[in-house]
Amino acid sequence: MVLWYVWLASLKIRIAIIGQSNFAADVLELLLERSNIQIVGVFTIPDKGTREDILATTASIHNIPVFKFASWRRKGVALPEVLEQYKSVGATLNVLPFCSQFIPMEVIDGALLGSICYHPSILPRHRGASAISWTLIEGDEVAGFSIFWADDGLDTGPLLLTRQTNVEPTDTLDTIYKRFLYPEGVKAMRVAVDMVASGTAPKIIQAEVGATYDPAMFKTENQVINLQASAERIWNFVRGLDSVPGAIATVLHENGTEEQIRLFGAHLYSAGPVSDGKVLRLRGLTKPAWIHSRGLLIEGTDGAFVNIRRIKRGTKVISASDWFRQSENQSITDFTEDELTKRTLLAGIWNAILKEEIDSSTDFFASGAGSMDVVRLVEEVKEVFDVPLQNEQVFMAPVFEEFFSELVRFLRQGSACSSDQQLDFEAFTLKANKRKIRVPTQLFINGEFVDAEGQRTLEIVNPTNEEVLCKVACASATDVDKAVQAAHSAFYGPWKQITPRQRGQLMVNLADLMERNKEELATIESVDSGAVYTLALKTHVGMSIEAWRYFAGWCDKIQGNTIPVNPARPNNVLTFTRKEPIGVCGLITPWNYPLMMLSWKMAACVAAGNTCLIKPAQTCPLTALKFAELTVRAGFPPGVINVLPGKGSDAGQAVADHQLVRKLGFTGSTPIGKHIMKSCADSNLKKCSLELGGKSPLIIFADCDMDKAVKHGMSSVFFNKGENCIAAGRLFVEDRIHDEFIRRVLKDLRTMTIGDPLDRSTVHGPQNHKAHLDKLLEFCRRGVDDGAKLVYGGCRVPHLKGYFFTPTVFTNVTDDMFIAQEESFGPIMIISKFSGSDVDSLMERANRTEYGLASGVFTKDIGKALSFADRIEAGTVFVNVYNKTDVAAPFGGFKQSGYGKDLGQEALNEYLKTKCVTVEY
Repeated sequence: MVLWYVWLASLKIRIAIIGQSNFAADVLELLLERSNIQIVGVFTIPDKGTREDILATTASIHNIPVFKFASWRRKGVALPEVLEQYKSVGATLNVLPFCSQFIPMEVIDGALLGSICYHPSILPRHRGASAISWTLIEGDEVAGFSIFWADDGLDTGPLLLTRQTNVEPTDTLDTIYKRFLYPEGVKAMRVAVDMVASGTAPKIIQAEVGATYDPAMFKTENQVINLQASAERIWNFVRGLDSVPGAIATVLHENGTEEQIRLFGAHLYSAGPVSDGKVLRLRGLTKPAWIHSRGLLIEGTDGAFVNIRRIKRGTKVISASDWFRQSENQSITDFTEDELTKRTLLAGIWNAILKEEIDSSTDFFASGAGSMDVVRLVEEVKEVFDVPLQNEQVFMAPVFEEFFSELVRFLRQGSACSSDQQLDFEAFTLKANKRKIRVPTQLFINGEFVDAEGQRTLEIVNPTNEEVLCKVACASATDVDKAVQAAHSAFYGPWKQITPRQRGQLMVNLADLMERNKEELATIESVDSGAVYTLALKTHVGMSIEAWRYFAGWCDKIQGNTIPVNPARPNNVLTFTRKEPIGVCGLITPWNYPLMMLSWKMAACVAAGNTCLIKPAQTCPLTALKFAELTVRAGFPPGVINVLPGKGSDAGQAVADHQLVRKLGFTGSTPIGKHIMKSCADSNLKKCSLELGGKSPLIIFADCDMDKAVKHGMSSVFFNKGENCIAAGRLFVEDRIHDEFIRRVLKDLRTMTIGDPLDRSTVHGPQNHKAHLDKLLEFCRRGVDDGAKLVYGGCRVPHLKGYFFTPTVFTNVTDDMFIAQEESFGPIMIISKFSGSDVDSLMERANRTEYGLASGVFTKDIGKALSFADRIEAGTVFVNVYNKTDVAAPFGGFKQSGYGKDLGQEALNEYLKTKCVTVEY
């Protein structure tokens, strides 16, 4: 016998491969690498229409004879013509990697060395055609495969080898096949052939103890789930048929009709009953099932729960949470030329797989595609189009046109979106600036414009003429909760599937749309907030666009570090950090720069991978609502960005209090900031960043460039009507130039053009709203009462309708006065003089404030300037310039001006959390 094996080993083994599928084709490819093996024939199934099995295609490429038999026998007797063709190849070993046909014993025993078969279970357990399914259905802790010598029984022949793996809680039929049974099985088939070739292949008789013969799950009657079972049994049954063919359940509709569905994506659910669910009745289930935000919740007989993520209705798989949704995603019809070219490429991929002509109604599965065809389609689409497609997307869009639409949605999330589709929303038409602009007036939640609870509204007043522009929806705490839930679902759903680079491209898409619509945005901003149009165009909108472009570049550059730590010898330790998004972030922004404040915060927030909801200022929310429209056109998934106009006491407070909001970014007054901070602590200790009030000192030394000092000194106070958080709240002017400085300021003020902000010649527009105008008038009254000298302004602009306030200058202001200590947030210049001989006292006076947002100095002496920068207690220092901000430079204050940064790389840290991972090896 030994000599016989030695002789056999010196010869090439002549192998006949009998079977089908990618698995068999991969086994063929591996065996071709062996020099002592010759593949003499491939025996497989006939073509399905024009579709040839991949095993036959692979064999033909290598010039291996291919034989296609519809059947090997008739009425239990081998077909002579089939046997004759089989014998013609002279095989010495039959290899059956995966075979769905009954092979007669004349073939099994027809090879000198016999026949070896692959079976996806650890024999003798789970004999039969549905071994993988039953491994999961029975809750086995271990799965595996066997390669055995075929005999005349059903998977009963002697074992050659077995391999096993632990069954993971996340495993389904698909995953266990893809991660272990397929790749390891292919390699094991080559090992088995090598053992046969070397004469070392054992023949271990199978034990009958523990043997099971399980029903075939390709029979429909065996796919019906028994809901009168424990949660674990229900879970195991569903995952044992996921993703093909799916567990069958029957919905009992309220009108008495029934609907058969299939269940996918099961997992044990430990969070207990849901409070936000809708009842769905299933046959065989005594208690109602619940459709909720995460799927379909089913209670087992043991009181535990199973959650189902996906349901198949007819030919389409949907998210279970969408069962009661009335309107599905609108089909895309406005394809670009480039997208139509991609449609042709996609049709070619489908044609190569299905081997038939492809039209818009071609159904992938109705055309005969199986689970391995799904894998092939997904991998080819990934390679050709570079999109993060998953298998489940094929099941959710099996018809070609549906699948193409899904592909386009992915592509539009990764490239500039050309869609100018009009969304469905209630709006008012703003007629201004020689334009007609359609502006949404509803809340923006989960990708849709919706009414507020109880249809509550806010009146939006045009500060230029004091007339009501329109009414917009006013969010309640309930509306805030809906937006938070949408953001939460998006964060753990579609937003997670988008890669950082695609996220950056979405932001670029949005910036492009803002650029394309910048005149409209600037017009809305000007009418809504009173900003001068030219400033709105350059700064309010221009810097907003820059922020989105800047932070888009950071999306794929957010990374952690590796950290050298002291390992516990003899083991090694790897420690690294990950920068991760926080989750749902709430943003509350002020009325002075409506769109820019939104963009400064939201761009960093979104770039970091968070989802968000924003409550814009209640007096001017219109650009935020127009912005919301652009986010849809840019391709952002529903729920990622939500916009809720409303009152601070209602909607703003609800954002600060909500348990699912993990970060709050706020810009506003210091008193409100303190309240926000307390609410963040009391609710769930949410992270918060605060950009609050300021009383920024600007010091002008006698050795300054006077022209520059006057120009920037004016800008430091009167820029954007003084409604500027870093405005110079107090100017310290050296006594030697004090009078000249004031003279030149007054000269320029007398020629300042005040009026309609849409007029291109206007320099100074109206204050944002009536309450603020009244506050400025009271501020000036206090200054006069305290003894400050009012040298200009201090009143409304006479004979001009609207909230127009005259630019104002106070001199002779002492440190103890109210106007020297408190922020006006308006166009009021507060001037105090100082002696250049006592810089120490000057610095003490400049720092004698609880604010620390910004500061400035004008001098030609670089030593003075750097000394000032070193000693001043402020987050921003300007030297010989003012208001010079940039999206790449961090922005934020000290002391009661808040903490945290907007803009620059540092802003990302406000919306990230650091996770430390330590691995011992």
